[in-house]
Amino acid sequence: MTPIVLTEENFDAEVLKSDVPVLVDFWASWCGPCRMLSPVVDEIAESAEGFKVGKIDADDQPELCARYGISSIPTLIVFKNGEVANKSVGVISEDEIYDLLGM
Repeated sequence: MTPIVLTEENFDAEVLKSDVPVLVDFWASWCGPCRMLSPVVDEIAESAEGFKVGKIDADDQPELCARYGISSIPTLIVFKNGEVANKSVGVISEDEIYDLLGM
């Protein structure tokens, strides 16, 4: 499964009301570290079982960035039961992402 493109319009339904954990990647096309992390996040999305993965383009969704206090990208946030369960800023490894997810 490819990552879900998250927007203000679908965020509540896809993330906050999800019955499975959601890994959300806040990124931007001009961000070098984001481009380094993106293939790792995409690979995790392809094999996701028991959770889903979404991406938010920080330039296109400033309201969501403000809502979750995103001041640096890339930022990964894990949502469980509609709440922030874990957060990481910067490039991290695939294993560290699975640790964020609690897997």
